[in-house]
Amino acid sequence: MSAPPAPHPPFDADHERIRREMRAFIAAELAPNADAWEEARYFPDELFPKVGAAGYFGLKFEPEWGGSAPSFQEGTLRAALWALELARCGSGGLAAGLGAHSEIAAPPIWKFGTDEQKRRWLAPAIRGELRCALGITEPGAGSDVAGLRTRATRVDGGWLVNGEKMFITNGVRFDAMVTAVRTGEGDRHAGISFLVVERGDGVSASPIHKLGWHASDTGMVALQDAFVPEDHLLGQLDQGFALIMANFQWERLQMSLGAVGAMEALLDMTIPFVQTRQVGGRPLVAQQAIRHRLAEAEVTLNASRAMTFDTLGRFAAGHDVLREVTMAKLQTQRAAVDVADVCLQLHGGYGTLEESGLPRALRDARLGPIGGGTDEIMAEILGRTM
Repeated sequence: MSAPPAPHPPFDADHERIRREMRAFIAAELAPNADAWEEARYFPDELFPKVGAAGYFGLKFEPEWGGSAPSFQEGTLRAALWALELARCGSGGLAAGLGAHSEIAAPPIWKFGTDEQKRRWLAPAIRGELRCALGITEPGAGSDVAGLRTRATRVDGGWLVNGEKMFITNGVRFDAMVTAVRTGEGDRHAGISFLVVERGDGVSASPIHKLGWHASDTGMVALQDAFVPEDHLLGQLDQGFALIMANFQWERLQMSLGAVGAMEALLDMTIPFVQTRQVGGRPLVAQQAIRHRLAEAEVTLNASRAMTFDTLGRFAAGHDVLREVTMAKLQTQRAAVDVADVCLQLHGGYGTLEESGLPRALRDARLGPIGGGTDEIMAEILGRTM
């Protein structure tokens, strides 16, 4: 009996144990419902406290806020494992909704919030009692973050916020949205602040139907004279652009990890299929052309995994990984589309059936080169840093 494969650095044997536990939870609690939630284009709110109770929203946060991270490095690696395994839930939308809550919206509160703000929003978010969203993208300013127009005007006790946010994951169901607003004047990069906008008067949302990620609650959020109290300012006034950029590194690394996890899952289902599927009395894998397509997909996966895990190790060690994470995001998102397409092709007609899950996988993967910064933006960032 051969020994199990060695863990890929920066993970070790204990991380593999945690990964197996995560996979079992996802197989028992998430994957069996993925089809129904995709059809409903929504997963139930009750899932947030269930995942919170299992501890998977608090992997990178300290115990004092309800998390379980013994250190920044270890917490980062455990959260990365969750991103990898969540790709096996069978629904990119489900993974996006849960991931946006704990890995995209909550980290700015953790990194830039006061202790009181953490007690108010971060701790209940870790428990799954409060649902979070990140509000940056706007109808006229997608990847052009500095072009946002939502404005917060000073009034007694706080601000009145007016504007629109677009393509917001958890945008219809959120209780608290970490929102980028323009609070000052000057150039495009100055005068941007983060405010935590809670559901209430002046805040409305409508769902958006997309190519993929059907189970995710993606919305357009309208803010019309929405009052936001003074103590909802996150970080320093007019310094929000730096906060946005700092948050993007982890968000884009999360997307890279999710793409790697999705490619792993797709090949795990495709290889047994071509081994058992009979054509002309022989298994598909007996054909050289099939083996070569699989070999190319495996190379694509491993190149993506190596780049992403290297970036993860550097990030967990506290390094600035702007160049590395930009390259990883650019590489993995298109790679995931290519691997999903190959796997669908190798399943033949069966691969076109919704029940196979492959059309969904291809649709979900196709959102990756757009979300979190388009391929074109990634190439521009990388080009400027060279």
